[in-house]
Amino acid sequence: MKHQPKQLLNLLKIAIMSTIVFVACKRESIPANSNELQTSAANNLSLEANGNSPAAHIAASENLIIPAIVSVPQNLPNGNTRVATYYAVGVQKYKARIKAGSDPVQYEWVFVAPQADLYDISNAKVGNHGAGPFWTTSPLDSIFAQHFTPARTTSSDDPESIDWLLLMPKTGTNPTGVFTDVDYIQRIATRGGKAPLTPPTDINQTLNVKYKAVYRFTRIN
Repeated sequence: MKHQPKQLLNLLKIAIMSTIVFVACKRESIPANSNELQTSAANNLSLEANGNSPAAHIAASENLIIPAIVSVPQNLPNGNTRVATYYAVGVQKYKARIKAGSDPVQYEWVFVAPQADLYDISNAKVGNHGAGPFWTTSPLDSIFAQHFTPARTTSSDDPESIDWLLLMPKTGTNPTGVFTDVDYIQRIATRGGKAPLTPPTDINQTLNVKYKAVYRFTRIN
């Protein structure tokens, strides 16, 4: 019985040491989780720095060499003013149709319309792009477009991407708001959106092909 206090003291020491170790382990887990969060945040920043944000794409597009056929004319002596630049993320819509002159019947993809969200230089979603084609950033700011005659287009440097374009406001429509007096609409820096080479197998087939592009809106001074 005289050894009992000593045994109790040893048990108490063991209990205290176990508690200290447990708490220490719990504390050590906090920096590890914190580092993981910091790494994730750093990766996100790295992605944006590598050009994955709308702002980065818009900024990069300013350094592109624009082929003459889709360039905005200089319009000397007064020149032009860029009204707006937006980055579009969406799809190009296609549907099947019967290929002309095919016997037996074969099908091909035909373009229907774009459908995309528009982002500005602050990475904010500001509007939409759709069939017409039209661009709108509010009920008071919109524009419809059409091709010049002859059409002013050039192939993208990526064979799977849709063409670059120079368009004009659609005859019989009036651009409004921020687009008032716009004379030229450019589609440049395209990625994706092109119909696949594999043709449809049924007349009822439809297809949405993801794409991205930069749209510029310019007026003559």
